[in-house]
Amino acid sequence: MKTKTILFVHGMFMTSLCWESWQKYYEAKGFKVIAPNWPGRGEPVKALRRKHPDPELGKLTLEKVVEHFANFIEKHHENPIIIGHSMGGLVAQILINRGLGAAGVAIDSAPPAGVFTTKWSFVKSNFPMINPLVSRSKPHLMSFPQFQYAFVNSLPLEEQKKAYERYVVPESRQVPQQSLGRVGKIDFKKPHPPLLITAGSLDNIIPASLNKSNYEMYKDPSSVTDFKEFPGKTHFLIGQKGWEEIADFITDWLKKQNISG
Repeated sequence: MKTKTILFVHGMFMTSLCWESWQKYYEAKGFKVIAPNWPGRGEPVKALRRKHPDPELGKLTLEKVVEHFANFIEKHHENPIIIGHSMGGLVAQILINRGLGAAGVAIDSAPPAGVFTTKWSFVKSNFPMINPLVSRSKPHLMSFPQFQYAFVNSLPLEEQKKAYERYVVPESRQVPQQSLGRVGKIDFKKPHPPLLITAGSLDNIIPASLNKSNYEMYKDPSSVTDFKEFPGKTHFLIGQKGWEEIADFITDWLKKQNISG
C-alpha cells in the first residue's frame, strides 16, 4: 500500500517543534506531513516551562498518548507512515502492532515492556523518571546537565544549550512508568506492516544495544523488520548536525518497501 502521508510522533521532554527540519524535508519531497503534539502540548515551549509543575501534565499517561494518535489516524481514514522518536518510537511500534500504519520507523525508540538493559547510561538517564521515591503525579523538568548526558552528550556546548532552550519541556512521570507494563507491550509474533528500528551509536538514554535487542524480539517471518545503527549519533540524532543522513536512509528504505514513490 502506497501513501504520501507521514505522521510524526515526538518523544518525551519535547513538542512537535523537534520535527521542524524533518517536516520541511519531507514536504519538499511531496509528502503530506502531520506532526500533532501530545495531549496538552499545544503551547510554546516557554509557556509550558512556566507552568511547571503543572498538575494536569502529571496526569498524562502513555495510554492517553497512544489513544490520542490512534484516534487521529482513525479520524483521517488513512494509514500513514508513522515516524516516532524516543518514546514516540514506542508509540509508533504500538500503533504498527495494531495495524494502524502503512509502515513504521522507530528512531532511538524507548523499549517495549520486557525489553531491558542494565547498562549504566540507561539506568542513570532514566532514573529521574522512574524513581520510586518520587510521586508519579509530579512532573519532571530535565535539567541542562541531565539533558547533556541523556540527549546530546557528544555535541558542542553551544549546540547543547541551543537545543535545550528551544525544545525541552517538562514531562509526566506516568508516561515512562506505564511503558513498563501492559500499555507498553508488543505482540512480537504478530504480522505487522514494515518496521524500521534505528539507533545512534552514542545514545546514552536508549543505547544502541537496547534498540538492537528490541529489533531482535520481532519474530514473524512474513513481516519486514529492519535495523540500522548510525555511527557518531546521539539520542538527539533528529536534531543534531547531519540529521539528513537518517532522513535520507528512511526515505530510501520506504521506497524499497514500495510504501512511497
